[in-house]
Amino acid sequence: MSLSTCQAARLIGVSRNTLLRWFREGRVAEVARDRNGWRFFTPQDIERIKAYADRRVPPAPPEAGRVEVAG
Repeated sequence: MSLSTCQAARLIGVSRNTLLRWFREGRVAEVARDRNGWRFFTPQDIERIKAYADRRVPPAPPEAGRVEVAG
């Protein structure tokens, strides 16, 4: 079974653009491509990339009611 980039991104929990950016920036190793140059993802690829996505720490939300004063 192989998945498209959109399907893979959905399973990983990120947008297609984020997944493509990770490839471009070398954050995750490339996956195989078919004879037309399209990426295809195996279940092992999904697990590997999802492990990377799960390691990333999301930014902390701003504290409610906190006001920052410059100076």
